[in-house]
Amino acid sequence: MIKRIQNKVAESRYTLPVTAAYGVGMWLLCGLIQQNWWIQFACYMISTYLMIELNNSNALIRIYSRTVSAAFIILTCMACFLFPSLEGAIAQLCLVASLLTVFRTYQDKASAGWTFYTFLFLGLGSLVNIHVICFVPAYWILMGFFVYSLSWRTFIASLFGLLMPYWFMSAWILWKYGDEFATPFSAHFAPLADVQIPPDYLAVSLPCALSFLVLVILFITGSVHFLRTSFHDKIRIRQLFYSFIFLNIVATFFALIQPQHADLMMRMMIVTASPVIAHFVSLTNTRITNIAFIAMTGLCLILTVFNLWISSFIF
Repeated sequence: MIKRIQNKVAESRYTLPVTAAYGVGMWLLCGLIQQNWWIQFACYMISTYLMIELNNSNALIRIYSRTVSAAFIILTCMACFLFPSLEGAIAQLCLVASLLTVFRTYQDKASAGWTFYTFLFLGLGSLVNIHVICFVPAYWILMGFFVYSLSWRTFIASLFGLLMPYWFMSAWILWKYGDEFATPFSAHFAPLADVQIPPDYLAVSLPCALSFLVLVILFITGSVHFLRTSFHDKIRIRQLFYSFIFLNIVATFFALIQPQHADLMMRMMIVTASPVIAHFVSLTNTRITNIAFIAMTGLCLILTVFNLWISSFIF
């Protein structure tokens, strides 16, 4: 079998170190040191490690390949205008961690522990960005129809996990605010009522709109390939990829109907699109797909340069 450029990149042991160095360089160019984005950068590094663990623990790609984490790095750097947001960085870390734990419940309706941790991460994410809670119903659907772990036991565990961060937060608020206990809670949940009808697409920046469009194109490309060739994968892997596709569609839908929350939704899109794109890059081997890989890589790099020029605090 002829090894094309995409196959050499997908199977190379140097792919991850090179993309990791590229990611660090992008953070430095965007203003990591000047703006003291050290916590955001730490969240990015941990998220990248968890994406590696997500791939390794579930064997998402049936050959040796580090393209899942490499795709995550490239897509994250493409949307470099998201770097300054501490809330977004923490929320994305919690989303990656929640996927890592929810997949450990596969076909185990008694896995109350892992379910608790999954929704604990979602609860923690919602503390910094309340709209993370919008994914909670999607996770219940995912557990019921793709992971096959939803039962009364795991449902109750999910509620405990989701409410645990708020239990501790309520104790802190009661200690600090006393009689005005309800005020901080109402302020925290108030953004959920921030619904724009009709959606204000003009408020979306050009870098955000272009990055969103590229993410959708790459996701569709990878999804079509996976749906056409999924019979080659084990049933468990198929269900996990269906989960990625489902969550990506949910995030895309939310971003389209309420574009003011596009930053958070794009973070979920990046997390869930990375394995789908990696599947396409790693497991195809035709001249057309090789050209598509080169075009996709070039498009991401060109958009990265554009977003870097617009968003960097150095240039």
